[in-house]
Amino acid sequence: MAKMKALILLVLSFAACALAQSESGEIVAADSVAFSKFYVSIEGGEKYPFGDLVDAVDNTLYVGIGARYAYWEDFDGIILFQYSYFEPHDKIPHVYGVHEASGKLGLDYRWRLISPIALGAGFICNWTRADFNDDGRPEFDTRGGTLTDNETEFGWFARLNLPIFTMDNYRAGLNVLWEQLWTLPERSNMLSVGLYIERRLW
Repeated sequence: MAKMKALILLVLSFAACALAQSESGEIVAADSVAFSKFYVSIEGGEKYPFGDLVDAVDNTLYVGIGARYAYWEDFDGIILFQYSYFEPHDKIPHVYGVHEASGKLGLDYRWRLISPIALGAGFICNWTRADFNDDGRPEFDTRGGTLTDNETEFGWFARLNLPIFTMDNYRAGLNVLWEQLWTLPERSNMLSVGLYIERRLW
């Protein structure tokens, strides 16, 4: 709980810094022509499981790359690819962890009232696979067993993009992202918080 409170305070502090920074024309002025601006980024941070996932896996780090492009006035298209490795709380026989590769496609809305902060949403496609050793025995009828082959899951995400530092063609900031996977019978929820560095290509 203390860690989550500290995280919330950190996000609010970054938001205050973003609102206080000078609004450069590059961030505020949107071009209505699609792909007239294109940016690439690298990102790293931590993922926090919620709901039933809290009892299954630990918090974990993630790394990712991304692209952002002008879509129409006040909207940017976003493409994100992230990788993370989850370790289970309990000892699952022969299962050491789970690889997750996540692809995200969506839109950022640069609301001028809170610019340069952007609000985004979109769709997720996750690929997961268990890191395991079966020793020649098919003993995967317990929790985690369905991950011994490739699993693909879909869902949605919402994010808060907080630019903190802007200089010429470079920008750095904080991404706060909430994601939900439509995995039945229970939906999976995750919060990720990460720092990114972005460069404008044109």
